[in-house]
Amino acid sequence: MNDNIKESLKDNSTWMRVLYMAIFVIIFNIVEILIAAVVVFQVLVLLFTGEKNRRLLGFGSTLSLYVYRILQFLTFNSEEKPFPFADWDNEDDDLDAGAF
Repeated sequence: MNDNIKESLKDNSTWMRVLYMAIFVIIFNIVEILIAAVVVFQVLVLLFTGEKNRRLLGFGSTLSLYVYRILQFLTFNSEEKPFPFADWDNEDDDLDAGAF
């Protein structure tokens, strides 16, 4: 086996990253179900009241940003671990900081 491969397999930080990735895949699946529930509830609110629920809009926006952070970490585009290993981001904070 190549020495680089041996070193990579012995590197604890690589295995910790894999563990964090497994955790975030599980969290992603839970959030995916939560987003589906938000969508269904928002459609029902719209059908029965004729208006969108403003709080649900904000919650959905925050969830979508959280999913973005998870996917950035899972695809190795970011080394920053999302919530619960970091602070929960609010969309307004990121927009003010020029993240987009």
